[in-house]
Amino acid sequence: MRTSRTLSVSMPPAQLKQVERLARKENRTLSELVREALRQYQQKRESPVNTELIAALRAVQRDAIRVGLDKLPQRAINAEIAAYRREQRLKTVKQPVR
Repeated sequence: MRTSRTLSVSMPPAQLKQVERLARKENRTLSELVREALRQYQQKRESPVNTELIAALRAVQRDAIRVGLDKLPQRAINAEIAAYRREQRLKTVKQPVR
């Protein structure tokens, strides 16, 4: 008994050429290439990339490079992290009500 079925797909000639070229370049059959594309498509839809988060991280990275924080030794990085955490704890400590 067969474990797969045949599927007919139509696409513009230029796109077909691209697919065939890519399959040859990667040493795959067209079927393998289409199956892999579908797997990646499904994975991307199930866990989409948070583009806003990535943009924010890149901005932080650029700022760090701009002010020279990308050259800090590990000890200084740990000190920066500890200072930030202390600040955050102080902000969250409830002030007594008077």
